[in-house]
Amino acid sequence: MTGPTTRRAIADAARRQFRAGGYAATSVRSVAAEAGVDPALVMRHFGSKEQLFLETIDVEGAFGAALAGPADRVGERLVALVLDDGLGRVFRTTYRAMIRATDSPQVRARLVEAMDATLATPLEALVEGPDARLRARLVAAQVGGLLEAVAILEDPVVTGADRARVAEVYGAAVQAVLDGR
Repeated sequence: MTGPTTRRAIADAARRQFRAGGYAATSVRSVAAEAGVDPALVMRHFGSKEQLFLETIDVEGAFGAALAGPADRVGERLVALVLDDGLGRVFRTTYRAMIRATDSPQVRARLVEAMDATLATPLEALVEGPDARLRARLVAAQVGGLLEAVAILEDPVVTGADRARVAEVYGAAVQAVLDGR
């Protein structure tokens, strides 16, 4: 394998393993084995397990679609996105892997940076009135709480409920903060 091909094979294996088992359950050796390379090549290409994680886990999310459209329905769209079986499932899996790795200061900083860049800052642009920045960050915290309930705790009441009803109820709570009520 060439350098770029080797790096891509390592990254693909790491992405699959981090999403499936999280940070702690994934080892450089297991990534190397799946990629068909020596563990030393993983280190040569990425420097450390932490850097491998940071470079292979996509934390950008897909909040853009939920933020587009009428501002008075953003809350419901955000909640629906988190609960969505397609796009939301990939995002929840990535979030779960990131949360499991938050004992690393670099990973924790990357998670905060991603939530700020992909949700809090764009929300701030939508929020009108006093405390726009605070309300945007509080909405990001609400979304994080829902992600926690669904992706980490797998709360059976939330995960077993009708998704449209959860989007309606929790979306209204999110919207109330956005609207400053």
